[in-house]
Amino acid sequence: MKQMLGVLILGASMAWGQAVPVIFDTDMGNDIDDALALAMLHALESRGEVKLLAVTVTKDNVWAARYVSAVNTFYGRGSIPVGVVEDGPTKEEGRYARQGVEAGHWKYSDAKEEAVALLERTLKAQADGSVVVIQVGFSTNLARFLEAPGGRELVARKVKLLSLMAGDFTGAGPEYNVREDVRSCRKVAEDWPTPMVWSGFEVGRTVKYPARSIERDFRWTARHPVVDGYKAYMKFPYDRETWDLTAVLYAARPEGGYFGLSEAGEVRVDEKGTTRFEARAGGRSRYLTWNETQRARSLEAMIWLATQPVR
Repeated sequence: MKQMLGVLILGASMAWGQAVPVIFDTDMGNDIDDALALAMLHALESRGEVKLLAVTVTKDNVWAARYVSAVNTFYGRGSIPVGVVEDGPTKEEGRYARQGVEAGHWKYSDAKEEAVALLERTLKAQADGSVVVIQVGFSTNLARFLEAPGGRELVARKVKLLSLMAGDFTGAGPEYNVREDVRSCRKVAEDWPTPMVWSGFEVGRTVKYPARSIERDFRWTARHPVVDGYKAYMKFPYDRETWDLTAVLYAARPEGGYFGLSEAGEVRVDEKGTTRFEARAGGRSRYLTWNETQRARSLEAMIWLATQPVR
């Protein structure tokens, strides 16, 4: 009880502080955890903890951005700009973006920008050292931004943290987000100029988002685009890994005690996409760890946030 009270007090105190400006970079449409992660961000904005500035998409399919727009519109934030990748990986439609939009006839906008241009415009408007970037898909957009004229310098000036779901730090082999665009992930790992925290495949794999929450915790609304997407993605009911949700939870509440952190170092990405962590004093990267107690607390927080009613 004391521990739970502490969590509630921490959440409230953070909500009363200044909202952290966030850019969310996602391969929406490939896996349903992206949709749950976006729902968490809207809840965090409603709580005053973050300000969702923009969403950039690394899945090169029109329904990926449409689904993002539909979710934003459902939460009353349809004006959040959406940036799209040009000639990016994974061009297929996927199993839930179009299906999720059409199931509820959700409203969306097709007014999209090119992702690198949106990143530049968004960062220029923010205070120095203020922005948190959350990457839960491929590194395509961020790598291209680093390579654009003045891009790396703008990141160094405006961004305070990159929280990314990418890699596997158990030596198990290439993780999907890295494998699909190895060159871009290598670029980000080697050249991103601010602190980075990596949530590896091994983290989100150990905790699954429960189907019972999809059935029970969204009853405050007759329909929900995330529920529609979840039920379209796989034969329901099923529990799904929380990969992308972990990157959002850490980015929004880094002092919440939900995770442990490795020592400082650098992430190396080989030509096949395998990630390796090298400890080094002064390194820009750390990776997430968690114990059984942290897993239980994190799952509860992720469920609460993903299912918070619109207000």
